[in-house]
Formats: sequence, C-alpha cells, structure tokens
Amino acid sequence: MIDLRRRTRRDARPHGARVTWLLDLDNTLHDALVHIMPRINRDMTDYVARKLALSTEAASELRVRYWKRYGATLLGMIAHHRIDPHEFLWQTHRFPDMHVLVRRRASLVDAIRALPGRRIVLTNAPRHYAAAVLRALGLWSHLDGLVAIEHTAFAGRWQPKPSRQMLRRLLARLRTPAARCVLVEDSPQNLAAAKACGMRTVLVSGISWRRRAGARPRAGRGRRIDVQVQSALTLSRVRR
Repeated sequence: MIDLRRRTRRDARPHGARVTWLLDLDNTLHDALVHIMPRINRDMTDYVARKLALSTEAASELRVRYWKRYGATLLGMIAHHRIDPHEFLWQTHRFPDMHVLVRRRASLVDAIRALPGRRIVLTNAPRHYAAAVLRALGLWSHLDGLVAIEHTAFAGRWQPKPSRQMLRRLLARLRTPAARCVLVEDSPQNLAAAKACGMRTVLVSGISWRRRAGARPRAGRGRRIDVQVQSALTLSRVRR
C-alpha cells in the first residue's frame, strides 16, 4: 500500500513517539493550478472522448460529473466503464517538461526538512507524476515515503482521499496513533475525513483558495481544521 523508505539516524524513536506529517502535493507543496491542472483536465477529457467515442464537450461534461460524484474522474471511469486505471493515470499525467513547470525553491526545501518526525507525501496523483514533481522541487531525498493513488487500492477497490477506510489502513501501516499524525492539505473535504479519524489537520490556503469564491473555512477548537496557514513554508511553526 505504501512506498516507505528506511528509517534514518536523524530520528530513531519508535513510530508512535514521533509526529508523522502527511503532506498533500498539488496546491499544497506547489502551485499546480496555472500550468499543470489545465493539461491534466485536457488529457483526461481526451482520454474519455477516445475511450467512449464522445465529443470533446460531452467528454468534458462527463469528466466533471464523475469528479463531483466520486471525488476523482478515475473512480467514475472504473465504476462505469471498466477502464485500465494504470493506463488512465499514465496517459493523463505525462509531463516530460516537469523541470520547466516546477522549480526548486530552497525555502520550501528548508521548511520541509525542518519538520520533526516522518515526512510522507499523500497524494491522489499517480506515483510517476508525484515523484517527478518532488524531484523538481528538490524534496525527493528529504522525504520518508510516498503514498500515491496506486497505493490506495485495496481488495480490488481504489480508495483515494477522502476515504476514511484508506486513512485508517494507512495509520495501521504506519504504526502510529492518529493523534500523532498531521494531514496537511488544501482540501477541506480531505481534512474533514482525517479529523474524523482522529488526526490533526492543517489547511494550506494560499494557493487554491485565492482562486475560489466564497468564504474560506476557519480553523479553531471544535472545527474540522485545527490550523490554517498561507503556505507550506510556515509548517514548522505549527504546534504539535
């Protein structure tokens, strides 16, 4: 289920005694809205159009409908059309120019390296894409693991965020109490699921929420979001 690396000398404490940071990728650690997401949406629409012999307009409408209903277009395509999920993910997340679209930021690398405990990326993107982004950001060698959408498949079902079943299985695999786990996300829906599982929650609002209409969710005691920050650059200030 999970691609974990060996424990390092920098933190040899038992899993349950350490904080585990689960870090979302797109629009949390980097801005994917301008150049990356439009291309993914276009490629998904093209894939749906080819597979189902639909017009571009009809394919785009179906793509959005499945995304709203299932939380991911992939899940709708699996449920209704029995497509090969690995083929779908490969054909819709091809970025040979990732090194141009995503640039390393020393300040982000320093901020992530400063987080104590384990640092694991948890994303609904495929592994090959996530690895390419993390390498371009300069973060790959500073992480303890990557949980991509392929790793959420269980008993023949794909269960990406915000699946509570997946999050509970992940906690068991990590051998860490939920209270020692922090999910860092730009999605309130995903944070709500983590909160229901007993995790701490941090909303990163500076990227995606500046382009959304309506009131932002608020952090505070008794809410689904414990802490709200503008950028992942300030995560080290979050009390654990």
